[in-house]
Amino acid sequence: MLENIPLKYLWILVGLAIMSMELFMPGFILVFFGLGAVAVGVLMLFVHMSVNMQLVLFPIISIVLLISFRRYAQGYFVGRVTNQNPTGGPTEVFTGETAVVTEEIVPNSPKGKVEFHGSFWNADADVLIAKGLKVTVLERRNLTLKVKLLD
Repeated sequence: MLENIPLKYLWILVGLAIMSMELFMPGFILVFFGLGAVAVGVLMLFVHMSVNMQLVLFPIISIVLLISFRRYAQGYFVGRVTNQNPTGGPTEVFTGETAVVTEEIVPNSPKGKVEFHGSFWNADADVLIAKGLKVTVLERRNLTLKVKLLD
């Protein structure tokens, strides 16, 4: 079946197939190799080339496109997230909520852990708090929760 397709159209079909593989493999690299294959196929519509010339041109065009446009094109596919909601307040307020100590909390030590909202967080406290006790969240500092024993 493929032997009936002219080589110039085969390059274009292979290029489209390579570009569609980008949907399954992250990294935004395969698109440029697909574009390289399509470019060789389109060039063959206008210029007769030997197979060796095609095989040399394909990686050269692909790598030049990759180096030239990847960073620029990748910017269009990056999500943009802000840490503020429309009201200007913080997006997450943990103060006053309850958590469970999963690893003993020692003051000024990075060893303490709590389970909070189904996730495990580093925890710090002013006093020693044993595993299994419930605590109240006082504040959040990056990925560490400052806690105190539940009253």
